[in-house]
Amino acid sequence: MAVRERLPVWAQARCGVEPRAVAAVGVVLAVAVGFAAQQYWSARPQPVTAPAVLAPAPPATPPPVPGAGPGGPGGRIVVDVGGKVREPGVLRLPGGSRVEDALAAAGGVRPGTDTTGLNRARMLVDGEQVLVGVSAPPAPAGGGSGGGAGPGPLSLGSATAEQLDGLPGVGPVLARHIVEFRTARGGFRALEDLRQVDGIGDRRFAELRKLVRL
Repeated sequence: MAVRERLPVWAQARCGVEPRAVAAVGVVLAVAVGFAAQQYWSARPQPVTAPAVLAPAPPATPPPVPGAGPGGPGGRIVVDVGGKVREPGVLRLPGGSRVEDALAAAGGVRPGTDTTGLNRARMLVDGEQVLVGVSAPPAPAGGGSGGGAGPGPLSLGSATAEQLDGLPGVGPVLARHIVEFRTARGGFRALEDLRQVDGIGDRRFAELRKLVRL
């Protein structure tokens, strides 16, 4: 300060620095630094997220074909419709058909025919016979296991519990088991299915297979 006071006035004016000038220079520098920092932050590399890879959808399962059940090539069955129908004979029906479908394919039941004991909702099996309005072989008097089976083989698909009771070695309990098995399985597909009925062993099956049919 002593040296500055000895200098001329014009020299003191050139070498002196006013506080306002220092403040202005500081503001300009702060603005410049802030602008540079903003430009640097905007130009920084940005992370890129790869799109998610979607797994291909599984192929759609085709819907099941109605009526394509077991019983023959292409899901068809062959049944014999006889008795009091308009057009009796051997019919080829789609698998899963019922007695009502067989009656319709045979032209319908003749007027006045009693179908009280005919289960129209029963599912048909390949190779069976449906008799309409035909009297079944009469059961022997007294029933029980010691009677005969009547003339001709007894149909497993239409025989009643009383008729089955008349077969040798078949009592009321076993006859009921046979009817329950037939109802649960939709009929007998082969004579060997009798082995699956509760109470029928190999020996009894050997006796019955000659007295029954599908």
